[in-house]
Parts: sequence; C-alpha cells; structure tokens
Amino acid sequence: MKIPLSKIAYARSGDKGDGSNVGVVAYNAAGYEIIKQQLTPERVKQHFREICLGDVDRYEAPNLLALNFILNDSLGGGGSESLKTDAQGKTHGLGMLFMEIEVPDDFELPG
Repeated sequence: MKIPLSKIAYARSGDKGDGSNVGVVAYNAAGYEIIKQQLTPERVKQHFREICLGDVDRYEAPNLLALNFILNDSLGGGGSESLKTDAQGKTHGLGMLFMEIEVPDDFELPG
C-alpha cells in the first residue's frame, strides 16, 4: 500500500549556499529499511524536480536510522541571491515528507 513518508519518518532541513540539506529519520528499524530502499537519489531528484537543478547526493547513517540528502543547485543561488520564497531550504524537509512510499500490506505503522 502507499502511504506518505511522514507516517514512518520525520525530516529536518537546512541550507548551505545554493544546496539544501534534508535529513530523513525513520521512527524504527523496519521503517529505515523501507526508506533505504525507496529514497534513492534519483527518486528524491524526481520529487524535487521543479527546484533541484543539480545532482542529489545521499549519505546513510544507519546508527541513527537516517538518510541525509544534499540537493545541489536547489536554492536559486541561496540567501540574498535568490528570488525564491524559501531560499534557505527550511521547508524542503516537509516537502520530502509528502512523498508517497510503498509499504507491505501487513506493515505496522509506528505509534
């Protein structure tokens, strides 16, 4: 079945220059396995296709049940150089949580 990513993980985001940093943390180990399989750099780039003009880099932090993504060239120059409303990338984590992911029908949602 399809569910929003927000059902199994939370996210935090920020920026550095023209790149946005999005960390996704699963609520449990089962959720981490799902996000590790489904949140590929290609899928994240497709999800942010309208704002991410560069590559997407992914870093795994299994001890934290987390993935960290760098969305290169996603802030229109960043900070004061950009005409974008969110040139600091603070909402990109929330945007990631709207992504729909597939989970097995018998998957138990946390909480």
